[in-house]
Amino acid sequence: MTAFATRERLHNRRPHWLYRFESGGQMYTGGIGRFEDGRIAEIFINGAKVGSAAEANAQDAAIVASLALQHGCPIETIRHALVRSGGATGPLATLLNEVERQSEEGRS
Repeated sequence: MTAFATRERLHNRRPHWLYRFESGGQMYTGGIGRFEDGRIAEIFINGAKVGSAAEANAQDAAIVASLALQHGCPIETIRHALVRSGGATGPLATLLNEVERQSEEGRS
């Protein structure tokens, strides 16, 4: 059995950034929490259609991505794995691309 990396825990209180975005014709609100060093540590996604399968799938993807991040998976690896045919297709990929775009604008 392969051992997992130790989970990097987050502080109980931490900054959180919100993003509104569209994916697949639906509106979502995404939340990003970061480790103290600025790396993305957690992701939340809620859909405008509360209780829908699309929202549940987006929330599930965000939970799995958050756990991967907290166990040491680089965000770039997750983004790369989600890109299909050169573009983001799902809510998680769309949110990560929006976060990256705004980060690049902030560096300009």
